Amino acid sequence: MADKRDYYEVLGVDKNADDAALKKAYRKLAKKYHPDVNPGDKDAEAKFKEATEAYTILSDPDKRRQYDQFGHAAFENGGAGGAGGFGGFDFNGADMGDIFGDIFGDLFGGGSRGRRANNGPMKGANLRARVNITFEEAVFGCEKELEIVLKDECTTCHGTGAKPGTSPVTCPKCNGEGQIVYTQQSMFGMVRNVQTCPECHGTGKVIKEKCTSCRGTGYTSSRKKIQVSVPAGIDNGQRIRIREKGEPGTNGGPRGDLLVEVNVARHPIFQRQDMNIFSTAPITYAQAALGGEVRISTVDGEVAYEVKPGTQTDTRIRLKGKGVPSLRNKNVRGDHYVTLVVQVPTNLNAEAKEALRKFDEACGNRPSGTKGEAGEKQEKPEKKKKSFMDKLKETFEE
Repeated sequence: MADKRDYYEVLGVDKNADDAALKKAYRKLAKKYHPDVNPGDKDAEAKFKEATEAYTILSDPDKRRQYDQFGHAAFENGGAGGAGGFGGFDFNGADMGDIFGDIFGDLFGGGSRGRRANNGPMKGANLRARVNITFEEAVFGCEKELEIVLKDECTTCHGTGAKPGTSPVTCPKCNGEGQIVYTQQSMFGMVRNVQTCPECHGTGKVIKEKCTSCRGTGYTSSRKKIQVSVPAGIDNGQRIRIREKGEPGTNGGPRGDLLVEVNVARHPIFQRQDMNIFSTAPITYAQAALGGEVRISTVDGEVAYEVKPGTQTDTRIRLKGKGVPSLRNKNVRGDHYVTLVVQVPTNLNAEAKEALRKFDEACGNRPSGTKGEAGEKQEKPEKKKKSFMDKLKETFEE
């Protein structure tokens, strides 16, 4: 007999895995390799049998204890499991009905324990919408108006969907159960396949004479305007929940909610990270060298800031409390970080150029006899030394 894989390895779980982890791992493998999903695939059938054998052993506390102590030998040659079944294991002692009813409920449409029609109150489905706002509106909050299509209970049939004077009747196909039970042959015997009733769609009721106003749906649709209060500090992609503005509930259940996703437009100057705002601000060469007051744009308007003498380009300053408010408390705000960028002048007149030359000479960066303009006296540039490749090139050209 070929060597068997470790049961824990088969399920892809740790040896300390609990029952929930075992069941989750087996459910995943069973749905993937079940013969009904892979008809005629022998490899998938073998993997399904292997996973089923592993789960049957490890889900039983006594058998798992024997396996942990003796390995596969515990169930071979007259061991606890005997011979036969899948790869030498006997499944006669396993409650496969419980396994299929619990784990294959999704695969077989509900398992062996069929669900009855849910005629109790149920909350309606949620609706989704999107609202576009500016960067400033996200910072300080705003009021927006949305126009969406909402369903309301039909005033003619009062939500029953039936013609006035009539009522829905019990579905004859499922006898009001809301589900149809089929029995199919499986490798483990007969398996019950439970599916939603196609006639009543799981409600257990059918409408013989439909309401002409709502065509049997029980609801009428109309466009309505909804006010949306956007809180200060909201960020791009976050959602606002408006209670009971979604789909109507069934059987007297409450309406669903309206979920509004916020789309914040980009700002040409500001960038946001959590509660902080980042931007850049230009300063002149003179302001950087001598210091002085500069005007900086913020979401609150322009503010004055005193630049220190000798400020270098890319210096970052912090404007405390000029950032984005907290969603929990709008009185608590982040900060605004500004990167100062020194602007190098490009269009200088003769007077400005002469002033810069004198400044450069005063700093000791230029000899006093050096002229900068074309045609004026300048220092003779140092002759560039020839490289080895230049000399080699000259040799071949001669």
